[in-house]
Amino acid sequence: MIMEQLDSTILNTAIPNMAAALHVTPLSLRGVVASYVLSLAVCIPVSGWIADRYGTRKVFSLAIGLFTVSSMMCGLSVSVPMLVAARTFQGAAAAMMVPVARISLVRAVPKNQLLKVQNFIIVPALIGPLLGPTIGGLIVSWTSWRVIFFINVPVGLGAFLLARLHMSDFYGETREPLDTTGFVLFGGGAALLSWALEVFGDHRGGVGAVLASLLAGLALLGAYAWHARRLAHPLLRLTLFATRTFRVSVVGGFLTRLGTSGMPLLVPLLFQLGLGRPPWQSGLMMIPAVIGSMGMRMMSAVFYRRFGYRNILVFNTVMVGAIIFLFSLVGQTTPLAFVAALGLAQGFFSSLQFSGVNSLAFADIGPTQTSAASTVVSTLQTMTRSFALAGGAIITALFLGRLPQSDHPAVLAALHHAFQTVAVVTVLSSVTFWTLKPGDGASLNGRKAEESEAAAGD
Repeated sequence: MIMEQLDSTILNTAIPNMAAALHVTPLSLRGVVASYVLSLAVCIPVSGWIADRYGTRKVFSLAIGLFTVSSMMCGLSVSVPMLVAARTFQGAAAAMMVPVARISLVRAVPKNQLLKVQNFIIVPALIGPLLGPTIGGLIVSWTSWRVIFFINVPVGLGAFLLARLHMSDFYGETREPLDTTGFVLFGGGAALLSWALEVFGDHRGGVGAVLASLLAGLALLGAYAWHARRLAHPLLRLTLFATRTFRVSVVGGFLTRLGTSGMPLLVPLLFQLGLGRPPWQSGLMMIPAVIGSMGMRMMSAVFYRRFGYRNILVFNTVMVGAIIFLFSLVGQTTPLAFVAALGLAQGFFSSLQFSGVNSLAFADIGPTQTSAASTVVSTLQTMTRSFALAGGAIITALFLGRLPQSDHPAVLAALHHAFQTVAVVTVLSSVTFWTLKPGDGASLNGRKAEESEAAAGD
């Protein structure tokens, strides 16, 4: 988990330097980030089936090995297309790492301990985002950007050995056939939608090509929905959405992440292009957000037990949006202490948000549906990251237009508008959590729903 998180954040502060080395614009390199996330989204749906069939330990170990090799391929790339291709393989390997680990976790831990254990495991994993921007900034300031990928090799070797020696090995109770038709329909639809966003955001191709890709992607996803309803064991079990807590968790988390997942792209652009700071300073200013996140992970279980999932998620989503909006007030004269406080608050409230959303998805899911639920959650979370990165780049590109990067005041104003837009999207997503009931998520707190509703009424 540390390696996957490290690799998904370490590029953020390095993008401007990588763009200069490869003779392209920074926004053109978002494909390097998006291809990794898109590959995750396309390949994650089969992770549950593969883990059930071949065992969690074997799949997890193989995935780490492939991730390490593809990281070396990224470091050896000499052009943007080669780098995008290597990142695609890297994302496919990562698709078998975190989702399979989540399957093992949910199967091994009682529900009333799930949130506590999730937070215990996530805190070490946050070392990745803590080190990622800082290491990325230091590397590109003093060495080559290729080192960013090569540092995965020793981490990957260590993770491989730990997995082989200590990871539990779970298999599915039944041998279900792979839904290959569903994989083609869903994967194709997700890929086309992301491609449409990429083309639109980079101003390549005509409007007709973008609309055709968008409509084709939606048609394939619609075809998958029709296909899944007719199949006993579909790739992604849409019947899980009949469970209210699962539906609200997945849909609400999807909408909230559309706003927050753009922050890892926007914040480094704010510091480097808007304020003209060097990459290493940009990396250091990302640390408060991770510190806030780590601190909240240790307390979130207490908050959810005391106030309930509904109350916290409705209020907290608005708070996250408000903090994102405050980033639009950061300028050349803004004290660094204020910027650090914003980052700390962003990490604090975002961590409270997603620790609750991630655990709520399994509140009313039975043991036999664990793999299916984990696959749906992981797939939509990853798709959201892909769409949010592309959407954030589109919003930024629309405001930046053809402004020269040396015009820091104009670039700063454009980025402020981007933050404001993302903030509005995040606040609006709070509406989805209104449909929760006071007792929802009570099983995760070790309490009965009736007790939780009575406490809420008091």
